[in-house]
Amino acid sequence: MQIGGFDLLRDDVCILSHRSDKPAIEVGSGTPDLEMVRGNFRIGDVVESRLPLDCISEINGVIRLWNMARPELVVTLELAQSAQGSVLKLRCNNPTANRLWLKLQCAPSEAFWGGGEQMSYLKLNGRRFPFWTSEPGVGRDKTTKLTQTMDAEGLAGGDYWTTNYPQPTWLSSERYAVHLETSAYAVLDLSGEGRVGIECWSANVDLELFDAPSISELVTRLSDRFGRQPPLPDWAISGAIVGLKDGEDTFARFEKIAASGAAITGLWCEDWVGIRQTSFGKRLFWDWQWNAARYPDLPATIASLAERGIRFLGYVNPYLAVDGALYQEALANKYLAFRQDCDVAYAVDFGEFDAGVVDFTNPDAAHWFSERIIGQEMLDFGLSGWMADFGEYLPTDVRLFDGSDPMEAHNRWPVLWAKVNADAIASRGKTDDATFFMRAGFSGVQAHCPLLWAGDQCVDFTRHDGINTVITAALSSGLLGNAYHHSDLGGYTSLHGVVRTAELMHRWIDLAAFAPVMRSHEGNRPADNLQLDSSPEILTHFARMSQVHAQFAPYVRALSEEAVATGLPLQRPLFLHYDDPAYYDIQDQYLYGADMLVAPVVVQGQESRAVILPEGEWLHLWTGAAYTKGTHAIAAPHGKPPVFTRKDSPHANLFASIGKAFGS
Repeated sequence: MQIGGFDLLRDDVCILSHRSDKPAIEVGSGTPDLEMVRGNFRIGDVVESRLPLDCISEINGVIRLWNMARPELVVTLELAQSAQGSVLKLRCNNPTANRLWLKLQCAPSEAFWGGGEQMSYLKLNGRRFPFWTSEPGVGRDKTTKLTQTMDAEGLAGGDYWTTNYPQPTWLSSERYAVHLETSAYAVLDLSGEGRVGIECWSANVDLELFDAPSISELVTRLSDRFGRQPPLPDWAISGAIVGLKDGEDTFARFEKIAASGAAITGLWCEDWVGIRQTSFGKRLFWDWQWNAARYPDLPATIASLAERGIRFLGYVNPYLAVDGALYQEALANKYLAFRQDCDVAYAVDFGEFDAGVVDFTNPDAAHWFSERIIGQEMLDFGLSGWMADFGEYLPTDVRLFDGSDPMEAHNRWPVLWAKVNADAIASRGKTDDATFFMRAGFSGVQAHCPLLWAGDQCVDFTRHDGINTVITAALSSGLLGNAYHHSDLGGYTSLHGVVRTAELMHRWIDLAAFAPVMRSHEGNRPADNLQLDSSPEILTHFARMSQVHAQFAPYVRALSEEAVATGLPLQRPLFLHYDDPAYYDIQDQYLYGADMLVAPVVVQGQESRAVILPEGEWLHLWTGAAYTKGTHAIAAPHGKPPVFTRKDSPHANLFASIGKAFGS
């Protein structure tokens, strides 16, 4: 039966209205125009057809849509139910159709968040957000000289939307969420008022709809959908993890830092596999096994550290340097992705060296990496944790074992990579004792990756790539069920004269102390930048704030237990508990659980800052002074960032004891 149109309602509110004379759904075809340079992408599209679906019929609850001029090309819509909500299934009967456009409706006042781990904007309104995992870029602001220089050097400048971890899932202030179940390239377009535009490079997708009485319950529904993380190990939250990569000299430096009185529970040496010097800086030798020349007697050192309650952490990524032994092993077993035109292993240019891609669509290859490399070379060797880097670089012109389209496998790759790591830990029965952290992600990574880190910030205060982006990253990803987040203390990227200042180090130390994991990084050019042990002032400050961080471990453990039960993140935007439109775009302060509010200084030169306190009675951590709802000017010297606790918190005694020990 032909009909004039249909509406998709949420309660009594229309969120999709399709009419013959005003179609909300279009289908077509296009050819991608992509270029990749070391994980940075230029993404274009040659649209060959775009057809409004202006003919509509309904048969037994299934809606059929087509264009009057192309009746043989049909899209069907069927509404189904899932454990978490409703699913609108869109299917096209013609494989030549590979583009889909939808227009959803929304209220002009509606706010939207999510989109994965967004670095620049927590509130997404007014902008377009493509979903494509990649390097985030250096600078990420097309108006700055640094970004322009990096773009000219290899598409490496990035933009406000580029991220290691995109996800086509967004939440509304009207207490519903939408997820686009596809790994194809997609775009969320919120540039127009009163509409939500969706573009997808696949004509077969599921539009999943979630509903809840509150934003916090909505986050739980999303966590139910995408998966929970296990509790972080006690050692990971009860002291700092010091990152050093200085070969044999690492241990003397570590002892100096430990002698400062710092609370340390981990030593992270990403260079445990050896070093490759490039123009970018010190890079690692991507052959994932102990390099005895750089770290003699490492097994004995790991055992000695363990006796002191200090874990050893390393580094791994899903690629193998072509000049390494493990590459030859993978090549012999045909575990690598191939070129499309021949049976030659695909080589990716990572900047002055090439690496092969282990093909995780091959179950044997995934198991080999999980068992042979992570299991035997890392866990059995004595590592308790590691950075599981990359995942964003899958080229779109590889040939994969399972025959899947690399254009769609590209976004799935971080999830496959996360599972390889999680499977290795589970195989050793160490899910509660070992951990790893990732920067890359996509829909479903939540079920495998226990801890996110914010990727490679510039070592500065810049708006789109500096210290402040760490908070936005934690809050946006947390809304999608990623409970644990942290950053490289001090930042990572130092290029074209951008180096760490003492002020940046002090502010990042303060910020890192109020995250679930406090971990330092020496950056890509350690010799050019300040480090924890570069000055007595920095080291003393780090020691003090690591002790503060350690004292909050009981509270973090309680939040971790809450995360396991509900999926709620530890770092939360204010609106998660206080549904006030005035809080919808606050991204420079956060709730740490429901009972703490943290407002770090992330602007250069600030000695105090405005802090917005929601409803309730709040106590200043360092002085015990009482405050109520409103905006307050708060002093923010190094070592005492604005932190407040709820007066009626069940953890009030813990908070008071910490304030007394470390306050004025």
